[in-house]
Amino acid sequence: MAKRYILQNGDPALKKKSRAVTDFNKRLHELIDDMRETLIEANGLGLAAPQIGVLRRVVLVVDTTIESESHEEMIIELVNPEIIAKSGEQTGSEGCLSVPGVFGIVKRPQIVKVRAQDRFGNDIELWGKELTARAMCHEVDHLNGVMFTSLTDHILTEEELEQLAAEKEAAGEDGKDPETDSLSNTERGLGKGEE
Repeated sequence: MAKRYILQNGDPALKKKSRAVTDFNKRLHELIDDMRETLIEANGLGLAAPQIGVLRRVVLVVDTTIESESHEEMIIELVNPEIIAKSGEQTGSEGCLSVPGVFGIVKRPQIVKVRAQDRFGNDIELWGKELTARAMCHEVDHLNGVMFTSLTDHILTEEELEQLAAEKEAAGEDGKDPETDSLSNTERGLGKGEE
């Protein structure tokens, strides 16, 4: 495994649509392993292959509903993912590993159902809710060349970010930002908020 460089906002690859994976081989497994290492190192909630310069339909998402000491155990691998059902609505702050330090308010479904394949080509379907649903949507958007910054109508100021953290802390939450905190990264790779 090797850590890969995460492309930053403005790189043309981030605006391109990714191609489907058709060969479930050693090369794909190496890509997924590298993405895993990169995501863990970045402490994100999600990562899409285009973010490391590979225009293939592969994403990793941290399942925030799993309680585990190991970030690694919480990572879901999705090849050729598509969102096939959505329910509810959530509005919240979102960031991205490719747009460090920037967060915006984005509306996403509360629950999503994703159809994909695993690294061996086996068909899978799974549900994501809350932060995991947000991350799934965020990462699938990356595969279509869509950045969260194009979906937000408000980029948060430093003062607003501090206020949100204070409100979470007062409410008994951990106050960590979903884009930069490994357990709350939403689409924050959702980025963990970041991708």
